[in-house]
Amino acid sequence: QVQLVESGGGLVQAGGSLRLSCEASGSTFSSYNMGWFRRAPGKEREFVAAITHNGGSMKYTDPVKGRFTISRDNAKNTVYLQMNDLKPEDTAVYYCAASGYPILTVALVTYLHWGQGTQVTVSA
Repeated sequence: QVQLVESGGGLVQAGGSLRLSCEASGSTFSSYNMGWFRRAPGKEREFVAAITHNGGSMKYTDPVKGRFTISRDNAKNTVYLQMNDLKPEDTAVYYCAASGYPILTVALVTYLHWGQGTQVTVSA
């Protein structure tokens, strides 16, 4: 069992940056592929980025490529999402999740453990 706690959300102007953190409890964090998802107002939760258990491979949704970077520090049981050049359409609740699959996946159903989310609001 993994418990996940996100932090780092907030209000930022368009063009600004935020770094989200997700700290995991338990000693098995380094065995999980990790992902970030978001749910914008009135929309379904969607995939943002994912990283393999050892940080060797990443995957991004097209709208954030070149602006967002996912990384992890297994010694700190933490996964990060660096978000640059933020746009109003990035406004959402951001969730981190731990995957039960050995390959990077984008489907919500493949992620077993979820955090509570952190709000990111980007003003125009």
